Amino acid sequence: MSANPESELLAVYDAAGTVLGSAERGTVYRDGLWHASAGVLVRSGDGGRVYVHRRTDSKLVFAGMHDCLAGGVVDAGEDPADTAVRELREELGVELDGVAPMLRATVSWDGSWAGKPLRCHLFGYEIRYDGPIRHQPSEIADGWWWTDARLRAHLADPAWPFVPDTRQLVDSLLGAADQ
Repeated sequence: MSANPESELLAVYDAAGTVLGSAERGTVYRDGLWHASAGVLVRSGDGGRVYVHRRTDSKLVFAGMHDCLAGGVVDAGEDPADTAVRELREELGVELDGVAPMLRATVSWDGSWAGKPLRCHLFGYEIRYDGPIRHQPSEIADGWWWTDARLRAHLADPAWPFVPDTRQLVDSLLGAADQ
């Protein structure tokens, strides 16, 4: 991450999901440009638990909210699968050692944040993992393992501070474990 996150170049998409070029993060957020993010649902090796975390209060977007995906925005010229692997390593310290996460769901989210439009194509991946988790202190405040049922119970409360774009993917991702 650069010293000024708002100047990082992100991939810019159209509403249909085609990459058009790039723009600085600050411009993407200010102007509500379509962009993409990739996130990884980390499941225990037996599939019975999901890693849930709380974002730091200093995050640019969705500060202090809970999430069950380690993820972030797709940089200019980056493939979403590569973003997923990078973010998993950066946020949770998980190294995949050549194993690719499995793509489980994609959705487009046309929402808002801080009174401005936020438009994002979301790529949701999954891995099975029982190794150590090491939070990146600037991004993750705390984390824990929950069953799908416990996560779903929290998600049933619309007031629970959970990242809204992940809410668009979570049913597909949690349902994937049942298949």
